[in-house]
Amino acid sequence: MFWKIVLLIWMSVVIVAIFLLPPPQLQLGEVSRIFFFHVPMAWVAVLAFLLSFIYSILYLREKDLIYDNRAKTAARLGLLFTVLATISGSIFAKAGWGSFWNWDPRETSIFILLLIYGAYFALRSAVDSEEKEASLSSVYAILAFLTVPFLVFVIPRVYQSLHPNDSVISSSLRLQMSPAILITFLASMIGFTGLFVWIFKLETRVNRLMDESKEG
Repeated sequence: MFWKIVLLIWMSVVIVAIFLLPPPQLQLGEVSRIFFFHVPMAWVAVLAFLLSFIYSILYLREKDLIYDNRAKTAARLGLLFTVLATISGSIFAKAGWGSFWNWDPRETSIFILLLIYGAYFALRSAVDSEEKEASLSSVYAILAFLTVPFLVFVIPRVYQSLHPNDSVISSSLRLQMSPAILITFLASMIGFTGLFVWIFKLETRVNRLMDESKEG
């Protein structure tokens, strides 16, 4: 309970700081504050997909449905945060580039990522046997995660993009943010990571209680 109170206070302070600090990009003004939400949500999505990848490997090795349930939970949260990152990015795109969607390399790659993990849940719903569902979806989750580094980190940097590649770190590997903005950004990253961990544990507990009630 203590860490939940700390998380609540932490996120409250971060949100207040986000709106009290000067905008990260003065040219874009207030809308650039989305940066403090958009990037952490994208980070959490990658973290969630990584956890789904790890738990899928553990299921294939141990054949314990607990790992499959955790892999499914992580993938579901990853999909949720990917949607949130897409929505926040679209709002920024409208203000910065005049359109909610521009088929920019980053937008295209995140759209493909949504399709990949949407197909993961379509696969799960198409199989009746619990063990077969777990096995097939575990293999799929492992293969799906192999695309994540390319879609999130590689492809958007290979092709010319509307996104500023040096908004955080310059081409000379120097930080582009003032100390106050950097601290707030890192605090937001930590806060969203903690929020993800809390939701993940909560949903895992709910799933376990539902399984126990079915067995009883």
